[in-house]
Amino acid sequence: MAIHHRISEDPSVPSAFREMVPPLSRSAAGEESNRCLYCYDAPCIKACPTSINIPSFIKRIATGNTEGAAYAIMDANPVGASCARVCPTELLCEGACVLNGTAEPIAIGRLQRYATDFAATEGLQLFAPGAPAGISAGVIGSGPAGLSAARELARFGFQVDVYEAKSVAGGLDSTGIVSFRLPTHVPAWEVQQVEALGVRFHTGVRIGSSLSAKQLLERHDAVVLAAGMGYVPPLGLEGEELEGVHDAIRLVEATKSGRMPSSFTGAKVAVIGAGNTAIDAATCSVRLGADKVKIVYRRTGAEMTAYPFEFEFAKQDGVEFEWLTQPVRIIGDEQGKVTGLECIRLEADGRTGPDGRRLFSPVPDSTFVNEADAVVFATGQQRLAPLADQLGISHQNGIPEVDPMTGLTSNPRIYAAGDVLHGTGAGEATVVSAAEQGKRAAAAIARKLLGEEFESYKRELVPTRAAENV
Repeated sequence: MAIHHRISEDPSVPSAFREMVPPLSRSAAGEESNRCLYCYDAPCIKACPTSINIPSFIKRIATGNTEGAAYAIMDANPVGASCARVCPTELLCEGACVLNGTAEPIAIGRLQRYATDFAATEGLQLFAPGAPAGISAGVIGSGPAGLSAARELARFGFQVDVYEAKSVAGGLDSTGIVSFRLPTHVPAWEVQQVEALGVRFHTGVRIGSSLSAKQLLERHDAVVLAAGMGYVPPLGLEGEELEGVHDAIRLVEATKSGRMPSSFTGAKVAVIGAGNTAIDAATCSVRLGADKVKIVYRRTGAEMTAYPFEFEFAKQDGVEFEWLTQPVRIIGDEQGKVTGLECIRLEADGRTGPDGRRLFSPVPDSTFVNEADAVVFATGQQRLAPLADQLGISHQNGIPEVDPMTGLTSNPRIYAAGDVLHGTGAGEATVVSAAEQGKRAAAAIARKLLGEEFESYKRELVPTRAAENV
């Protein structure tokens, strides 16, 4: 088996940003895996968007075949190491565990991490490329969806080129999820697994500027659009230009790259929004030394989009939540620095929005000011409408119109997957959903270009020991 260099956590990462959840020891993993009932009709598999055979990989851990467990996980989910850390397991696989109600569910996420950490620590290369098919594919974006599509296409024998606008591959996993939940060495290993299949990564290449859409389509027989979304757009508030106003995505990116902003030390921070990115921004602020961090949200906790475990995590970190509060303007001093966030109270008005959540209206004469040295926007991300226009595909405000099962766009050579589709009903904006969409797009491309027997092309040239151990 090909052995790649080992991956481990960067020792230069500040202790406050080191991974919080400790790994399972060998004995603890063995004990936990032996609790599994190995259900034949396992509901945990059905609850996993990538359909990992969970009882199977857990049994391999129980019998000492950790390499085979890692192969089973990564075969189903090309970003299975990242998902072991960031998946909302209590809502998915662990939430479906049959032990719920009588005992603690099996710690599936931690067992998944145990197996994939073993593969990374041992420097194992789990897969090999398929026999060359003489077909070329281009993938825009190297996040979970793009990485999954590229990995699958390479195993079908395609020559794959991945175009990533940022300087590092891995997308959201590498740059957009806080290090204490997802250290950079984890997505780096997943990228390495794909690169070892002959996939070429072109970082710092933005389609539409570095390389035109026309040139891209001339180079490749098929294209996967997996570019995700952009940064947080302006809210149109007065004072957005002041020093101390931050984009949550850029803030997390800075900490992931080692550029720890010193301006948060001792600061009062107001985070606008209540999704998972807002939680990341708030907990990042705490670790950057902020004295007080408050999430300001125009709805209530019942409407917030952050996962329950994220909410609990933020509260444990001392983050405060101010519900039914609408920001009005950002206040600054004569030096152009943020000093406060003016807000107004809201109340339910009996209406319901298109998403089923309640709507709220301002309470008369309820304006007040939150003291703040920094304001962080975490209210959603910009759509990449210009890119969709350049590719010439039909879209609604940047969201491609696709076949929900395959991701096929209005251009028969272009497929879409991942966060770029969020809002179409094709899946939640999660790492695991993006991975599944990337797999489906790759399978659809292979079926179209290789024929109905496409699955027979997905064979490793040199069978890996991990595959033999499955």
